[in-house]
Amino acid sequence: MKPYPIDYGLILSAVLFALGLVGVLVRRNIVFLLLSIEIMLDAAGLAFVLAGARWGRPDGQVMYIFILTMAAAEVSVGLALIMRMYHRLKSLDSDEVSRMKG
Repeated sequence: MKPYPIDYGLILSAVLFALGLVGVLVRRNIVFLLLSIEIMLDAAGLAFVLAGARWGRPDGQVMYIFILTMAAAEVSVGLALIMRMYHRLKSLDSDEVSRMKG
């Protein structure tokens, strides 16, 4: 099996990160914002793993484990906030949150 050049993986990582960034900037639904942030974190993790594999070091995989841990914490806190926001406002629109007082 012929290995692919690292350039292909980095291009995939850049495309995934750009898609996540567009999702964060364009969407107003909080759930889609969290999903876009997850895509961006996974793209960064892919770049770390590729760089670690390129130089033959396990550092990229260790960083990916840290990224997964951070993503899990972000999802748990984010979903709790989303549930509370939906309970209070009956909407998942991020513009509604900015109109909240006190």
